[in-house]
Amino acid sequence: MNTILYIIQKEFRQIFRNKGMLPIIFILPLLQLLILSNAATFEIKNITFSYIDNDQTSLSRALIEKFDASTYFHVMTDFPSVKEANTAMSKGEVDVILEIPRYFERDLSNQKDTDLSITINAIDGAAAGVQSVYINQIVQAFDKNAKVSLLPPSNTINTPKNIESIPSSWFNITLDYKTFMVPGILVLLVSMITLFLSGMNIVREKEIGTLEQMNVTPIKKYQFIIGKLFPFWIIGFVLLTIGLIIAKIVFNTPMVGSLWLIYFYTAIYLLVVLGMGLFISNFTDTQQQAMFIAWFFIVIFILMSGLFTPIESMPYWAQILTEFNPIKYFVEIMRMVMLKGSSFIDIIPLLVKTIIYAVIMNGLAVWSYKKTN
Repeated sequence: MNTILYIIQKEFRQIFRNKGMLPIIFILPLLQLLILSNAATFEIKNITFSYIDNDQTSLSRALIEKFDASTYFHVMTDFPSVKEANTAMSKGEVDVILEIPRYFERDLSNQKDTDLSITINAIDGAAAGVQSVYINQIVQAFDKNAKVSLLPPSNTINTPKNIESIPSSWFNITLDYKTFMVPGILVLLVSMITLFLSGMNIVREKEIGTLEQMNVTPIKKYQFIIGKLFPFWIIGFVLLTIGLIIAKIVFNTPMVGSLWLIYFYTAIYLLVVLGMGLFISNFTDTQQQAMFIAWFFIVIFILMSGLFTPIESMPYWAQILTEFNPIKYFVEIMRMVMLKGSSFIDIIPLLVKTIIYAVIMNGLAVWSYKKTN
């Protein structure tokens, strides 16, 4: 035990002796949390909207005003012809073009069908799909109200009744996308920092020559690994704590569940990440090699964790691969506990998988460390 404590003491001194490393460990991740949580959103706003009004009636102008009143659309200008509108879209000046046909009001007054031409810039297919949904909602609501208002007085008895739906939003009452993203981005930052630091740790000892001095001592392999792992385990907790404080104060992220449960799971999860980093470190000779390999795995883990894209939307083979992704488990549990108030019973399946992962990765880290010069 004394041997492990000496190694831990040596690691902490080595970390805090490097003044340039401290801002990278503590300050940069927190700045990234503040920036990414505001920037990483799939909400589509400020859609540049233009139109071609061939009817020039009060009803056509009322339809344009509906789009102008929406918080999602920014009505830029009208065009006299389709050719000019298409030219503007090809230059990237507008995202949506609405063409209102001639006799639009007359056809609606006579209870006839009429078509609206809508052109959407679909370079970004996901954004175009969301824009199409927004447009359809506005047009359908306008169509229903217009038909009621244009009915002749003799038909007021047969006026169609409107069905009003009252939505109830659970877990994210304000529908704020940051509420969904902040827990996941916090997981991302804790994972990246601890993996990179542990991945470069033993390699740095190789580069400066101190590892050879450690190898000739009677220190056992498991003592060496524990001594190397513990300081970064503590750093992971510090980053999580500061991140949770920022999430609550800056983003007002709900924390419905138990924080102790989050810390308990984090304690096991950090063993997975640190064991993985030390395992990578054992097979690399330079810090650059360790960084590249760690970055390769972290990018795959992030993209397949469900942080930015739903796992249910992935191909079946990709969904199977996500079962080997530890970041996926942490993202799910953070959102479950913070937003849903899930209990220990609810996270047991993910907890068991994480424990198995931790045993395997740390076992590989101890096994792969060779006490040879």
